[in-house]
Amino acid sequence: MGVLNVTPDSFSDGGQFFTAENAIERGVTMAAESANIIDVGGESTRPGAEPVAEDEELRRVIPVIEKLRAQVDVPISIDTSKAEVARAAIEAGASLVNDVTGGRGDKQMLPLVAETKSAFIIMHMQGTPRTMQMQPRYEDVVEEIANFFRQQYACAIGLNIDPMAIAFDPGIGFGKTLEHNLELLAQLERIRAHDRPLVVGVSRKSFLAKIIGSPNMVDRLAPGVALTSLLRARGADVFRVHDVKENVNALRVTDAILQKKK
Repeated sequence: MGVLNVTPDSFSDGGQFFTAENAIERGVTMAAESANIIDVGGESTRPGAEPVAEDEELRRVIPVIEKLRAQVDVPISIDTSKAEVARAAIEAGASLVNDVTGGRGDKQMLPLVAETKSAFIIMHMQGTPRTMQMQPRYEDVVEEIANFFRQQYACAIGLNIDPMAIAFDPGIGFGKTLEHNLELLAQLERIRAHDRPLVVGVSRKSFLAKIIGSPNMVDRLAPGVALTSLLRARGADVFRVHDVKENVNALRVTDAILQKKK
């Protein structure tokens, strides 16, 4: 899943793809680099980020989705927690909703997913992007997130969302300390719910900088790619990444080895 931030303030690319033209070009490139999904987002969810008005979020993402849909064959995801933004994105050509609130942020989100028969990624986040890194606490981070997944899955199924269209994301870095992140990544199978796919986003995240002891964004690429390979071997199914080519190549090598184990 290639990350396409149509924002001026994302932590990873600093507004590099904020204009529609640059965003579309980047999306086409990611598809050519073998991204299986392009995830378009118009609201930064970095720690401390302020909310974006619905009209502004729509202005950012809809032209990009419309033009990408005409140029690439891969599925397009909308990264939003607003049901009306998701609706407009689906009408423009998106087929998957990636909601950092897991369906809790907007009470109309789950009914919309059911109505449109879209795929849905249920992500876990403690707090909001503005507050999530202010002393996150858990008694048992793995068990609490596993319980959250089961609860949201039950809500989704109760609204007639197709269970085969649901995936789960533990939300690495979203209301978690370094230790919380490491515990979750070490115990992925404990959080898998109903045998549905696990989505993991570790690309360029700050916990990598803490581990390697470098503040430079460029230094996060190699450990992120290495972690992608490790997590694939540990059972992760979908990888949300900024650097598509490098991660795809790593996954090809990893899968070639894993196939020999069967």
